[in-house]
Amino acid sequence: MYRYIIKRLLFLIPTILGVILIIFLVMNITPGDPARALLGVSAPQADVDALNHELGYDLPFFQKYINYVKDMVFNQDFGVSYFTKQSVFDEIWPRYIVTIKLAFMGVFLSAALGIPLGIYAAVKQYSLWDTIPSILAFLIAAIPAFVLGMVLLFTFSLKLNWLPSYGIDSFKHYIMPALAISIPPAAMNMRFTKSSMLESIRQDYVRTARAKGAAENVVIWKHALTNALLPVITNIGMSLGSLICGAVVAEKLFSIPGIGSLIVDRITYKDEPVIIAGTILIAVCFTIVMLIVDLIYAYIDPRIKAKYARTKG
Repeated sequence: MYRYIIKRLLFLIPTILGVILIIFLVMNITPGDPARALLGVSAPQADVDALNHELGYDLPFFQKYINYVKDMVFNQDFGVSYFTKQSVFDEIWPRYIVTIKLAFMGVFLSAALGIPLGIYAAVKQYSLWDTIPSILAFLIAAIPAFVLGMVLLFTFSLKLNWLPSYGIDSFKHYIMPALAISIPPAAMNMRFTKSSMLESIRQDYVRTARAKGAAENVVIWKHALTNALLPVITNIGMSLGSLICGAVVAEKLFSIPGIGSLIVDRITYKDEPVIIAGTILIAVCFTIVMLIVDLIYAYIDPRIKAKYARTKG
């Protein structure tokens, strides 16, 4: 198991290198340059060329890539922002923490709302307790986070004045943004859980447990749910990526200083150091979450745990 964890962590190296390469490629093929964005369209070309040279933007593509990787590996340096002239790490780290808090609150809420509803809908199949939540989940899954955010903002902030409409001064400031990004994934989790539970309930081991006289609660929560959770856990882990993307919308709508909105803003200025560093941090977070999902798999499913034990990795 430990070897497996080490292998997955080492896999971060090619992942990060690939992310950097892709961002450099995208920034290289898109029109414009940071100097022109910073100085304005009316700036003399000589001034633009001089600033691009000062920023190192006029270096050959692979030279820029190699220089960036060397600074990151040997100096633990993400560079300096073209736009603010500040250390990139100092600029993005506080925002990164804000976005991660928001995304993980979204993951928690989507699981806390979706999984119990999915279980109940599966147990009460063909009843109103199944039909109504299933229809609502189908409709809600198609609603963009921006629309949900506007509805929540209008209802709970402007009309009822229960929650603040912007900022991150307290826990209350995170409630509406987290709900806005978590409700569509919660609907998907509900559908995944229901489908997986229905499949699990029909398995032989569940029928055997019932035949032996096990209480229905034990059959559902111990025997059926344990195996039904495996695909649901995968979906929850994968949803982190969409929640981070949804967080960009929430950050803009609720004026939250997160890393997603920062990256979007800096794309306008082709601020490569900020864009690359922010994307790397998001990729690392996503990779670690998927590793945790794999470890939870091994804990829940004895077959996977036995496989790790046999291979010792």
